[in-house]
Amino acid sequence: MTTLAVDCMGGDHGPQVTLPACRHFLERQPDARLLLVGPNERLSSFRHPRATVVPASEVVTMDDAVEVALRRKKDSSMRVAIRQVKDGQAAAAVSAGNTGALMALARYLLKTVEGIDRPAIASPMPNAKGGATTVLDLGANVDCTEQHLLQFAVMGSALVAALKHEESPSVGLLNIGEEAIKGSDVIKRAGELLRAAGAAGDLNFYGNVEGNDIYKGTTDIVVCDGFVGNVMLKTSEGLATMIGGFLREEFSRNVLTKIAALAIYPVLSGFKKRVDYRRYNGAALLGLRGLVFKSHGSADAFAFEQALNRAYDAARNNLLERVQARIAHARPLLAGGGDDVQPLERLLTSS
Repeated sequence: MTTLAVDCMGGDHGPQVTLPACRHFLERQPDARLLLVGPNERLSSFRHPRATVVPASEVVTMDDAVEVALRRKKDSSMRVAIRQVKDGQAAAAVSAGNTGALMALARYLLKTVEGIDRPAIASPMPNAKGGATTVLDLGANVDCTEQHLLQFAVMGSALVAALKHEESPSVGLLNIGEEAIKGSDVIKRAGELLRAAGAAGDLNFYGNVEGNDIYKGTTDIVVCDGFVGNVMLKTSEGLATMIGGFLREEFSRNVLTKIAALAIYPVLSGFKKRVDYRRYNGAALLGLRGLVFKSHGSADAFAFEQALNRAYDAARNNLLERVQARIAHARPLLAGGGDDVQPLERLLTSS
């Protein structure tokens, strides 16, 4: 059995989304077991032979500050779910809750792997080849050094190798052009480190890539700072929403418009399905000494089930061990991220 701990209270919708997703997931995965974390009175009606309720009396809301999650709500469903991973009761934790709180709690309870300064959020984005390009970081780290970008590349390589069974996935560094002379000083230095890592056999570094290469599928992995990555993620989600709105609007117009819309509907519908961010829901928090997956806060039951599937696949394919092995091999290059003491670090050490 592969056991997942689920924060059933996280996200915009809580149990009305997480519980149906959990039931469908269990029906599809006969060797999976779930620990459903939340208040007894909200979850006790869920009955399944491979599901157990783990009580938690508090909930981290989407508006709670990180300090509230760390210091005040010590029996929150989010914290208790991550604690199941720390205590060895679950192979991975899944939550749709507050991203900042989830990252802070995961770092506080699980700690980071030696050689990694900052965990990163990694998630697949659809590409024109019919697959997905894994992009990181997607919002955990706004300001990054070249060392952080190298660390992200190593962790992303381990993720793709584990889940897609590709031992040497290609890595691209997001830049404003393919040429090595382009980009900020940090990007140029990151390129030098990534080329050195490629020469040492720690990475399959393709070189610089541009934003459109993510959707072309030029490389398996694209590395960037969290500011750029988060903007790109939200833009992709907006594109899928726009296409859905366009289809609804065209079908509501006059007869001629409806006929034209019917003619192109299969093409647009197929495209909408391909770029539907719900199919790619479930971002890995990489660099921790335990597996934690983040679902979109607004996820419906279908999307939340995809996050459960990603966590399940990661646990079954020994993602944690693969990440740690790759980091250990690349550690001479990873040393010296140059982090100053950040506000979050101060909060974590004082909690």
